[in-house]
Amino acid sequence: MDEKEIIIIAAIAIPVTLVIIVIVLFSVFSRRKNRLLQEQENAKKEFDRELAESQIEIREETLRNISWELHDNIGQLMTLAKIQAQIAKDKPEMMAEVSETIGTGIDELRALSKLINPESLKSLSLREAVSLEIERFNRLKFIAAELTVNGTEIPIEVNTQIILFRILQEFFSNTIKHSKASILKVVISYSDKELAITALDNGVGFEKDNDFMGIGLKNMKTRAQLINSVLTIDSAKGEGTALHLRYKFA
Repeated sequence: MDEKEIIIIAAIAIPVTLVIIVIVLFSVFSRRKNRLLQEQENAKKEFDRELAESQIEIREETLRNISWELHDNIGQLMTLAKIQAQIAKDKPEMMAEVSETIGTGIDELRALSKLINPESLKSLSLREAVSLEIERFNRLKFIAAELTVNGTEIPIEVNTQIILFRILQEFFSNTIKHSKASILKVVISYSDKELAITALDNGVGFEKDNDFMGIGLKNMKTRAQLINSVLTIDSAKGEGTALHLRYKFA
């Protein structure tokens, strides 16, 4: 094979090789792009699913709260007012007590009305929504609860806020139903870069065995990951349970 033939072959081979390389690179790029788009679509579907579940669970919890308040709090106040009114027939001086009891009942109904609208969370900040939960716990004497807010409050995107609130609501529910705690403390801290939330109780706690990640805790972890936040739950038997969550602002 003479030099001229080699040059001709090279002149043909080089462009063909370049074309093949371009095709291969384009194919690899397309597959990666399609995979990335699919992952983004799957992530969006998962976020939407968890958001819908969170909204449903919040509404269910709200209905339970309304039931408890009507039965355990407002119902008892109205019963007391009825008894006082009957006694006041013979003792008119007791009308002041009747009026006071009815007034307390009206105040309780006003507080409860904030929870009735399932869309109410969208009009409340995270701090306001958590504050309503804390007030309810104390009002119904479920647990001695307190909320501390540090820093300047920063608005959070509504859907993200719903998921954050549901994570906390799940923790509160576990604390009240299972921990046998008498104290619940919640701290919400705002900085320029992130939101940090700590919630802790003085309940019985639990050991980090195979049952550490129950369904509720797994849901909390999954939802935290969906909004790119970091959630840790620390517990020791007899030493209570603590939730630590960090959400970075975009």
